[in-house]
Amino acid sequence: MFSAAFGSAGYKPPGRTGWKPVFHVEFERESDILQQRRRMKMPKRLIDCLDENKISYEILRHPEAVTAQRIAEAEHVKGRHHAKVVMLKSGGQHLMAVLPAEHLIDLGKLAKIVGQDVFFESEGEFESLFPDCAVGAMPPFGNLYGVPTYVDKSLAEEDHIVFEAGTHTEAIKVSYRDYEKIVKPRVEDLAIKIQPMKGV
Repeated sequence: MFSAAFGSAGYKPPGRTGWKPVFHVEFERESDILQQRRRMKMPKRLIDCLDENKISYEILRHPEAVTAQRIAEAEHVKGRHHAKVVMLKSGGQHLMAVLPAEHLIDLGKLAKIVGQDVFFESEGEFESLFPDCAVGAMPPFGNLYGVPTYVDKSLAEEDHIVFEAGTHTEAIKVSYRDYEKIVKPRVEDLAIKIQPMKGV
């Protein structure tokens, strides 16, 4: 996209020498938006939480990716270890569901757990809850943002998990037990595994 601004400074009537048009053109490039996203830092509250609880963790850096499965591939970890965050709403309350990258949330199951209908939230509905995170890169620490957290039981069976650390290019690896000790999520059967296509 671009915008142009024209000024009249230096204008002289036609026929006279020395006249020069004054204008400038500003370009708003898509890459500028991407660069801004890349400048996001890991949330201080997240790192402080891990350090204060003396949690051993590893920071993984990876190329920017879009889907949880692609992120898992970029991090060179199996999909079942990558904890993806799905933001939901129920009865006017925000909910955070955490499940393996290779799973999909089952709204029907979660609705039975919470006792009322559950709906997906758009980015615009939850973005303000995570002011120190890039959109879509929220860590699965609902406790740090005042959001109830639900974890799928299949993820709770893993020895370690990897999750986006507030940016689209950094992730953190921790043991699941340490994660559970800090966040204290409600562990339930709330997701279904994606069946791979035959021949893929």
